[in-house]
Amino acid sequence: MEKLYKNIESNLEKMIELETLLTSVPAMAPESEGQGELKKCEVLEAWLKENGITNLVRYDAPDSRVESGIRPNLVATIEGKSDDYSIWVMAHMDVVPVGDLSMWNTDPWKVERKDGKIYGRGVEDNQQGLVAGIFAALSYLQTGEKPAHTVKLLFVADEEVGSDYGISYLLREHNLFRKDDLIVIPDGGDSEGVTLEVAEKNLLWMRITTKGKQAHGSRPDEGANAFLANCELAMKLNDLENFFGKKDDLFQPNHSTFQPTKKEENVPNINTIPGDDVFCMDCRILPCYTLDEVRKEVRRRMDEVEAKYGVKITFEEPQAVESPATSVEAPVVKKLAKAIEKVNGKKAYPIGIGGGTVGAYLRIAGYDATVWGTLDETAHQPNEYCILDNLINDAKVLATLMNE
Repeated sequence: MEKLYKNIESNLEKMIELETLLTSVPAMAPESEGQGELKKCEVLEAWLKENGITNLVRYDAPDSRVESGIRPNLVATIEGKSDDYSIWVMAHMDVVPVGDLSMWNTDPWKVERKDGKIYGRGVEDNQQGLVAGIFAALSYLQTGEKPAHTVKLLFVADEEVGSDYGISYLLREHNLFRKDDLIVIPDGGDSEGVTLEVAEKNLLWMRITTKGKQAHGSRPDEGANAFLANCELAMKLNDLENFFGKKDDLFQPNHSTFQPTKKEENVPNINTIPGDDVFCMDCRILPCYTLDEVRKEVRRRMDEVEAKYGVKITFEEPQAVESPATSVEAPVVKKLAKAIEKVNGKKAYPIGIGGGTVGAYLRIAGYDATVWGTLDETAHQPNEYCILDNLINDAKVLATLMNE
């Protein structure tokens, strides 16, 4: 492995060059007023071919909202000694908007290097993992070695805005994965690189609409205050944290959460009883509970509020994701932990998270997947950065995994 590690270390400048190239091509979804990932994908394809990774297949998801009409997903294959299973490193090409430019100290689309870091939009999320995977694979090609198993580098579209044109499209329309494949998603983690995300809380977003009867502020007796009803409903739904009260220390916090979040405008003036009111809930639920269990109890509590206030309550679900966990004994977890210890001398351990990742889609489809990386978690923030030592070490870990 030392020959591979030295090769990775010697390629630091080329890693920075690739980060710089990719950052210079913004790839944002149409929801973020972008044109998708095609230009970035074409730049990446050309770079890979120039550097010896030539077995490339693209899977284009149709999307009429972008000028090109497609959202590309790219798979690069590196032949291994055995093809009994593949080792996948999955990263996404799209990025989020830069936000308030005045909060950036540099041009977000031009990589700048300073004090062992590079700065720019996407350099950590998810180009650190993308570039680490590429140079892990290149270390084999450039040293004349072969990985133990077939290596697949997967570069997906649309991770930041729902994955309908990325991993969801691939799982729905193409048969890429095998049950025994190892799938690593270097798109989350911690600053020590020791947490292996194997589970996610079930996700339920609710947009709740309550319809009552508008009235003058001095005559609540003639109306049905939708806002007042929603205030009580918000408290009742927050109390679901007690009703669904089991704990699991794999997660932080170790319990289900039901939080009122967004509140939409109702009436424009103070002296009107609102007849309509809308608010949202963000629910992160331990996998031991099903979303149907939650929906049933939510509806029961809504019915109580309806009866008390004389209102009608309905709700939509902007997002609802329910996924099983990857077993802590799964080969991808064990082998990745072994690789981390070999490279960094640190004991890695499995965790669950409250947020959502593309890992959920793979687990729902029956594939084991682990999310990992050595990150300061500057994603989506001004002055996003990637620590260069992390980039090198993550590439070494992935190269080690490719030899397991």
